[in-house]
Amino acid sequence: MEQPPLEQLFHHFEQYIRLSDELRTALALKLVFKSFPKGTLIQDANKVGSYSYFIVSGLARGYYLKDGKEISEFFPAENEWCNSPKSFITRRKDIYYLDAIENTETFCLQVDDLVELFDQFPEMERYARLSMGTVFGHLLERIASLRFSSAKEKYDHFMVTYQNIHHRIPLGMIASYLGITQETLSRIRAQK
Repeated sequence: MEQPPLEQLFHHFEQYIRLSDELRTALALKLVFKSFPKGTLIQDANKVGSYSYFIVSGLARGYYLKDGKEISEFFPAENEWCNSPKSFITRRKDIYYLDAIENTETFCLQVDDLVELFDQFPEMERYARLSMGTVFGHLLERIASLRFSSAKEKYDHFMVTYQNIHHRIPLGMIASYLGITQETLSRIRAQK
Protein backbone atom coordinates (compact mmCIF):
# COMPACT_ATOMS: atom_id res chain seq x y z
CA MET A 1 0.00 0.00 0.00
CA GLU A 2 1.37 3.39 -0.95
CA GLN A 3 2.09 5.84 1.87
CA PRO A 4 -0.08 8.97 1.79
CA PRO A 5 1.69 12.33 1.97
CA LEU A 6 2.31 13.90 5.37
CA GLU A 7 0.42 17.07 4.42
CA GLN A 8 -2.82 15.88 6.05
CA LEU A 9 -1.00 15.44 9.36
CA PHE A 10 0.87 18.74 8.98
CA HIS A 11 -2.44 20.50 8.33
CA HIS A 12 -3.79 19.01 11.56
CA PHE A 13 -0.82 20.39 13.52
CA GLU A 14 -1.22 23.81 11.89
CA GLN A 15 -4.74 24.10 13.34
CA TYR A 16 -2.95 24.52 16.69
CA ILE A 17 0.63 25.72 16.02
CA ARG A 18 2.85 27.09 13.30
CA LEU A 19 5.09 24.37 11.89
CA SER A 20 8.62 25.52 11.17
CA ASP A 21 10.57 23.82 8.40
CA GLU A 22 12.78 22.28 11.09
CA LEU A 23 9.81 20.79 12.92
CA ARG A 24 8.32 19.47 9.66
CA THR A 25 11.62 17.74 8.91
CA ALA A 26 11.90 16.31 12.44
CA LEU A 27 8.34 14.99 12.32
CA ALA A 28 8.88 13.45 8.89
CA LEU A 29 11.89 11.58 10.24
CA LYS A 30 10.02 10.25 13.30
CA LEU A 31 6.65 9.31 11.81
CA VAL A 32 6.12 5.82 10.44
CA PHE A 33 3.26 4.86 8.12
CA LYS A 34 1.30 1.82 9.25
CA SER A 35 -1.83 0.25 7.80
CA PHE A 36 -4.29 -1.91 9.77
CA PRO A 37 -6.83 -4.11 7.96
CA LYS A 38 -10.39 -4.12 9.32
CA GLY A 39 -10.60 -6.21 12.49
CA THR A 40 -6.89 -5.90 13.32
CA LEU A 41 -5.82 -5.29 16.89
CA ILE A 42 -3.83 -2.04 16.94
CA GLN A 43 -3.02 -2.01 20.67
CA ASP A 44 -3.20 -4.96 23.05
CA ALA A 45 -4.07 -4.11 26.66
CA ASN A 46 -1.64 -6.81 27.75
CA LYS A 47 1.27 -4.78 26.37
CA VAL A 48 2.57 -1.30 27.09
CA GLY A 49 1.22 1.16 24.52
CA SER A 50 4.33 2.88 23.21
CA TYR A 51 2.83 4.36 20.02
CA SER A 52 0.25 6.98 19.19
CA TYR A 53 -1.48 6.70 15.83
CA PHE A 54 -2.71 9.60 13.71
CA ILE A 55 -5.54 8.26 11.55
CA VAL A 56 -5.22 9.33 7.92
CA SER A 57 -8.18 7.23 6.81
CA GLY A 58 -10.38 4.70 8.52
CA LEU A 59 -11.98 4.22 11.90
CA ALA A 60 -10.78 2.63 15.14
CA ARG A 61 -12.29 1.81 18.50
CA GLY A 62 -10.94 1.93 22.03
CA TYR A 63 -12.51 -0.66 24.31
CA TYR A 64 -11.94 -2.69 27.45
CA LEU A 65 -13.14 -6.09 28.63
CA LYS A 66 -15.57 -6.51 31.53
CA ASP A 67 -16.54 -10.06 32.42
CA GLY A 68 -15.37 -11.12 28.95
CA LYS A 69 -17.58 -8.54 27.22
CA GLU A 70 -16.18 -5.74 25.04
CA ILE A 71 -17.17 -2.27 26.30
CA SER A 72 -16.60 0.42 23.66
CA GLU A 73 -15.15 3.65 25.06
CA PHE A 74 -14.13 5.88 22.11
CA PHE A 75 -14.09 5.92 18.30
CA PRO A 76 -11.19 7.85 16.75
CA ALA A 77 -11.41 8.52 13.01
CA GLU A 78 -9.70 10.61 10.34
CA ASN A 79 -7.52 13.48 11.60
CA GLU A 80 -7.48 12.20 15.19
CA TRP A 81 -4.83 10.53 17.30
CA CYS A 82 -5.53 7.26 19.03
CA ASN A 83 -3.65 5.35 21.67
CA SER A 84 -4.18 3.75 25.04
CA PRO A 85 -3.91 7.07 26.88
CA LYS A 86 -2.78 5.95 30.32
CA SER A 87 -0.39 3.35 28.92
CA PHE A 88 1.11 5.84 26.46
CA ILE A 89 1.72 8.44 29.18
CA THR A 90 2.76 6.19 32.09
CA ARG A 91 4.46 3.50 29.99
CA ARG A 92 2.57 0.82 31.87
CA LYS A 93 -0.13 -1.62 30.81
CA ASP A 94 -3.64 -0.20 30.69
CA ILE A 95 -7.12 -1.67 30.25
CA TYR A 96 -7.66 -0.38 26.69
CA TYR A 97 -7.48 -2.33 23.49
CA LEU A 98 -7.58 -0.54 20.14
CA ASP A 99 -8.87 -2.22 17.01
CA ALA A 100 -9.57 -1.17 13.44
CA ILE A 101 -13.30 -1.04 12.67
CA GLU A 102 -12.44 -0.28 9.03
CA ASN A 103 -9.27 -0.59 7.00
CA THR A 104 -7.24 2.12 8.70
CA GLU A 105 -4.13 3.99 7.56
CA THR A 106 -2.07 5.78 10.17
CA PHE A 107 1.13 7.62 10.87
CA CYS A 108 2.51 6.41 14.18
CA LEU A 109 4.83 8.15 16.59
CA GLN A 110 6.77 6.36 19.29
CA VAL A 111 6.54 7.86 22.81
CA ASP A 112 10.32 8.36 23.12
CA ASP A 113 10.32 10.23 19.81
CA LEU A 114 7.47 12.42 21.01
CA VAL A 115 9.39 13.27 24.20
CA GLU A 116 12.41 14.15 22.08
CA LEU A 117 10.25 16.42 19.90
CA PHE A 118 8.87 18.11 23.04
CA ASP A 119 12.44 18.76 24.21
CA GLN A 120 13.60 20.15 20.87
CA PHE A 121 10.49 22.10 19.85
CA PRO A 122 8.55 24.03 22.54
CA GLU A 123 5.69 24.50 20.06
CA MET A 124 5.07 20.74 20.29
CA GLU A 125 4.19 21.14 23.97
CA ARG A 126 1.84 23.96 23.00
CA TYR A 127 0.23 21.64 20.43
CA ALA A 128 -0.21 18.94 23.08
CA ARG A 129 -1.82 21.36 25.55
CA LEU A 130 -4.22 22.84 23.01
CA SER A 131 -5.23 19.57 21.37
CA MET A 132 -5.65 17.75 24.70
CA GLY A 133 -8.02 20.48 25.88
CA THR A 134 -10.47 19.28 23.24
CA VAL A 135 -10.07 15.67 24.38
CA PHE A 136 -10.59 16.53 28.06
CA GLY A 137 -13.71 18.52 27.23
CA HIS A 138 -15.11 15.53 25.37
CA LEU A 139 -14.30 13.19 28.28
CA LEU A 140 -16.00 15.45 30.83
CA GLU A 141 -19.11 15.62 28.63
CA ARG A 142 -19.08 11.83 28.30
CA ILE A 143 -18.82 11.32 32.06
CA ALA A 144 -21.72 13.70 32.69
CA SER A 145 -23.74 11.99 29.96
CA LEU A 146 -23.17 8.55 31.48
CA ARG A 147 -23.98 9.63 35.01
CA PHE A 148 -26.92 11.96 34.59
CA SER A 149 -28.68 11.14 31.32
CA SER A 150 -31.47 8.86 30.16
CA ALA A 151 -30.75 6.31 27.44
CA LYS A 152 -32.26 8.66 24.85
CA GLU A 153 -30.14 11.59 26.07
CA LYS A 154 -27.01 9.40 25.95
CA TYR A 155 -27.85 8.48 22.37
CA ASP A 156 -28.46 12.12 21.43
CA HIS A 157 -25.09 13.05 22.96
CA PHE A 158 -23.43 10.21 21.00
CA MET A 159 -25.00 11.46 17.76
CA VAL A 160 -23.62 14.96 18.35
CA THR A 161 -20.19 13.74 19.46
CA TYR A 162 -19.81 11.38 16.51
CA GLN A 163 -22.03 13.21 14.03
CA ASN A 164 -19.70 12.63 11.07
CA ILE A 165 -19.00 8.94 11.68
CA HIS A 166 -21.93 7.44 13.66
CA HIS A 167 -23.24 5.68 10.55
CA ARG A 168 -19.91 3.83 10.22
CA ILE A 169 -20.00 2.33 13.73
CA PRO A 170 -21.71 -1.07 14.22
CA LEU A 171 -24.85 -0.91 16.40
CA GLY A 172 -23.51 -3.38 18.95
CA MET A 173 -20.50 -1.14 19.56
CA ILE A 174 -22.75 1.91 19.91
CA ALA A 175 -24.93 0.09 22.44
CA SER A 176 -21.93 -0.93 24.53
CA TYR A 177 -20.59 2.66 24.36
CA LEU A 178 -23.94 3.92 25.67
CA GLY A 179 -24.23 1.19 28.31
CA ILE A 180 -27.56 -0.04 26.95
CA THR A 181 -28.78 -3.15 25.15
CA GLN A 182 -29.09 -3.32 21.39
CA GLU A 183 -32.85 -3.71 21.82
CA THR A 184 -33.05 -0.43 23.77
CA LEU A 185 -30.89 1.24 21.12
CA SER A 186 -33.20 -0.05 18.38
CA ARG A 187 -36.25 1.36 20.21
CA ILE A 188 -34.57 4.77 20.61
CA ARG A 189 -33.56 4.84 16.95
CA ALA A 190 -37.09 3.87 15.87
CA GLN A 191 -38.47 6.92 17.72
CA LYS A 192 -36.33 9.31 15.64
